[in-house]
Amino acid sequence: MRIHDEPFDFPELPTADGVTARFGVDLLTFAPQPSVEEWGVSTGTQMPDGRPEVLVEASLMYTLWREPADRDDPRNRGTLTDAETAALDEPLPHPLPPAFEEVRQRMRWATLGEAVRTTPVHPADAGVHVPELPEALLHHAAHILVNGFRAERTDGTFPPVVSSPPGADGLEPASIEVDGVLVDGLRLADDPDVVAVGARVGDRILTAVVPRAELAHVRLAFVTRPRPA
Repeated sequence: MRIHDEPFDFPELPTADGVTARFGVDLLTFAPQPSVEEWGVSTGTQMPDGRPEVLVEASLMYTLWREPADRDDPRNRGTLTDAETAALDEPLPHPLPPAFEEVRQRMRWATLGEAVRTTPVHPADAGVHVPELPEALLHHAAHILVNGFRAERTDGTFPPVVSSPPGADGLEPASIEVDGVLVDGLRLADDPDVVAVGARVGDRILTAVVPRAELAHVRLAFVTRPRPA
């Protein structure tokens, strides 16, 4: 058996700037505020009928600083077990690339995973399904519940199914601040675990989902990320 002494090759992690540069879609994010720090992006893409790949959705991840004036404050910590904390403290046999090590260390802190999502509104002939705002908002909320509240809100099966999923009857009209302007949108206000807001912004759909317990730390206002130079 051969034991490799060299570190593994790692792919480049996607970045929000890279997504915009590749697909030409301006992503939406939280308005600047000391309690949230963007650090990553996840994407969904399709290649309809063999055509070039298109962006279906892009969701941004954030570290949540409940006490932004003192980042070492224990209230900023995530919910790790002692074993998980010990694993992060343990040096790895091979150093990770800087971007991967940053993600690893951010596991120590509270996270708003995939909290702000941009769904491009593609033309009808693009060959991809574009949801209406209510569908996009409910889908995003269910995704966060499955991944962030699995013990509380899923039935234990695989793939997990959300118990008492949010529905269209829980949506209400709302004004959402985007780029400093209030736009007509929707708010999911009756779910016990999350609050979700969304709006159509030109050729994009904005949706955002935040745990209800963290709402006091986050301002639900949004801006378009500047394009990379």
